[in-house]
Amino acid sequence: MIMLHAHLPYIRYPEHENFLEENWLYEAMTETYIPLISVLGNLVDDGVDFRIALSLTPPLLEMLNDDVLMNRYQRYLSALIELSRREIYRNRKDIRFREIAAMYRKRFLKTKHLFENVYRKDLITAFRKLMESGNIEIATCSATHAYLPALMTEPAATEAQIRLAMDNYKKFFEKKPPGIWLPECGFTPAMDILLKDAGLGYFFLESHGVVNSSPGSRKNIFTSVKTPAGITAFARDTTASRQVWSAHEGYPGNAYYRDFYRDIGFDLDLDYIGPYLPDGIRTFTGLKYYRITSTGSDRKKPYNREKALQKAEMDAADFIKRRERQILSLNRRMKIRPLITAAFDAELFGHWWFEGPEWLDHLLRKGSGRRKVFRFVTPSEFIAEHPAQVMLTPSLSSWGQKGYSSTWIGSSNSWVYKHMHRAAKHMRAISLKNIRARGLKKRALNQAARELLLAQASDWAFMMQKEKASAFAIRKFTEHITNFTALHHQIASDRIDREQLALLERKNNIFSDIDFRIYAGQKSR
Repeated sequence: MIMLHAHLPYIRYPEHENFLEENWLYEAMTETYIPLISVLGNLVDDGVDFRIALSLTPPLLEMLNDDVLMNRYQRYLSALIELSRREIYRNRKDIRFREIAAMYRKRFLKTKHLFENVYRKDLITAFRKLMESGNIEIATCSATHAYLPALMTEPAATEAQIRLAMDNYKKFFEKKPPGIWLPECGFTPAMDILLKDAGLGYFFLESHGVVNSSPGSRKNIFTSVKTPAGITAFARDTTASRQVWSAHEGYPGNAYYRDFYRDIGFDLDLDYIGPYLPDGIRTFTGLKYYRITSTGSDRKKPYNREKALQKAEMDAADFIKRRERQILSLNRRMKIRPLITAAFDAELFGHWWFEGPEWLDHLLRKGSGRRKVFRFVTPSEFIAEHPAQVMLTPSLSSWGQKGYSSTWIGSSNSWVYKHMHRAAKHMRAISLKNIRARGLKKRALNQAARELLLAQASDWAFMMQKEKASAFAIRKFTEHITNFTALHHQIASDRIDREQLALLERKNNIFSDIDFRIYAGQKSR
C-alpha cells in the first residue's frame, strides 16, 4: 500500500502583491501536484493495473480552489518561463548548464499547458477524475491539520476538526471520505470514538502505535487491526518508508540526483535575479544546476538529467526487489501474508526529491501485473478483502522525533496550547450562547471559528522548532489567535467592528460555508 499525504499550511495574503510564503503552494504545484497528476493520469491512460492512496488536506483543497491564488500561480509560472528564457541565453556558451536551462524552460512550458489547457486551472477536478478511475483512493485529513492529541482537553475542538474535514471532502468529491490521515500520525485512544462517530473507515498510525498497543505484537504492523470503536488502523512500515524519505539512508541522497538547496535564487547576483524574487527576497526559484555530490558548495558537480532518470528507474527496481525479499521473509518467519504500508509526504516527490515522480512512475509500472510477489492495494480494497481479525487499543503515538508528541509539544512551542485551549473553550461557550445568531453576529462567529481553526494548525508548532521558520510561525499563530480574541470580545460585548470583520473575511476565507454551531454540537450545513 503506497500512501501519499499531500498538505500545505493555509497561507493567503490578498492584500500583498507578493508574499514570500505563498510561493510554497506554487512550488509544490509546479514540482509535485501537477507532475503527480500527470504521472498517474498517464498510468491510467496506459491501462496499468496499479493502486495508490492519497490524502488531500482541507487547507490544500481550499487553496487549490481559490481564484486569487490560482491567478497568482499563473503569474508565477509566467515569471519562471521568462527567467528560464534568460537562463538559456546566460548559459548559451556554458556546456555544463545550457542543456539544463533548456530542460527547465521545456518543463515550465509543459506545466503551464497542463495547468491552463488540460486541467483548466482546476487540480481538484483532475484529482477527482483520477479517483473515478478506481486506481486511486483519496482520503481526508483534519480541517486545518491540527495535532489532534493536543486538542483533546477540549473534545469539541477535535470533533470540529474532524467533522469540518468530512464536510470539506464532500464539497469537493461529492461523497464522504473513506478514511483519514491523522495529522503527524497523531493518535490517542480518546480519539477513537470521535473518528467512529464521524463515519470514517480507517486511519494510519506510526508503527509503534500498534506495537505498543494493548495487546501488542510486531506481527500487527503487517496487516490491518480493528480499534475498540470498530475502525481499521494501518501501521506505517518504517523499513520501506525510510528507504525513500531518508536523505541519508534513502534514495533521494544519491549523488546522481538534483541538489535541492543549490538554487540560482541564492547563487546569482541580486541585480539579475531580483525581479524574479518576491519583493527581492532571496528564495528558491526552482532552477537548480547541481547534483548531490558533496557538502562543500564549491565542489558540487553539474546535474545530468538523463543519468538522474536512469538512476530513478534503477532505484524503483531496487525498491521492488527489497519489498519482495521483505515479504518473503515475513511470510517465512511469521507465517502471514503481510501488508507493507509505505507512507510518505507527497511533497517529497518532485519538490524535495526532483526525480521522485519518475521513480514513482517506474515503481507502479514495474510493480504492477501478474507473476509478482506482491500487488498494490488501496486501503478500502484491503479492508474488503481482508477484514481485520485483531482488535486492539493503539497507544498514544505520532511520527516525528522520538514518536511521542515531542516534535509538536516541546520547549519551543508548548506555550501555544494554553492559548488554543482557552480559545476553544470560549468558542464553544459563545456558540452555545448565540445559537440563534443571525446577520452580522453570525458572520463574526463564523470568522471566529475560522481564526481558531487556523491557529490550531500543527504547521506552526513544527516550524517553531526550525530556526529559519520560527519567526514566521510565531507571527502566523499570533495573528490568528489575536484575531480570534478580538472577535470573541466584540461578539461578547455586542460591538462588532464591521470593517475589521469584512477585512478578515476577505483575507482568511477558508471554509466559506462554515457554520459556527458545529462547536455547539450541531451538524454543519
